[in-house]
Amino acid sequence: MSQGRRRLTITTVVDAEECAVLRVAGELDVHAERQFLDESGAVIAAGHRFLVLDLTALRFCDSRGLNCLLALEWLCRRMNGRLLLASLGVRVLHVLLVTRAVDALACFPTVGHALAAVPPEIRPVWPPGGAAASADGAAPASPDGGGPDDRDEGDIKTDDVKSGDAHTHRFHDRK
Repeated sequence: MSQGRRRLTITTVVDAEECAVLRVAGELDVHAERQFLDESGAVIAAGHRFLVLDLTALRFCDSRGLNCLLALEWLCRRMNGRLLLASLGVRVLHVLLVTRAVDALACFPTVGHALAAVPPEIRPVWPPGGAAASADGAAPASPDGGGPDDRDEGDIKTDDVKSGDAHTHRFHDRK
């Protein structure tokens, strides 16, 4: 990849008052570390204490990227919020499993499942544009947002993980 190209893109999918959903694509490594921390840190500084990262398109994450995720988790916790990781690919999941960081980070199979862990009073409508939202604007009762599956074809599914990986896709509900 040439040096002129961006190795990482961060797109805001949902921007609610205290919760945001960001789609992270590309490579989270030493070359993208500063960009990732600046952009995601600015979202937290703007008052989004609950941050959902859709990692469907994150192709690579090394130890520097893992440190970024842990730093974001720390920032969210300081604001009495949480970092919620959704739709982890096989490579990113492998890094979390090998380092045991999967025990420190809240991981969910879909964005809908991650948003179900956000307090209802601040939970944004999912999917965006939410035809399935209730009259009060809250997210639908289904953790998937009413759809059969909000993952792309290449995402890892919980049942795709070998039975020996007991820590895989642990659903955290810590307060």
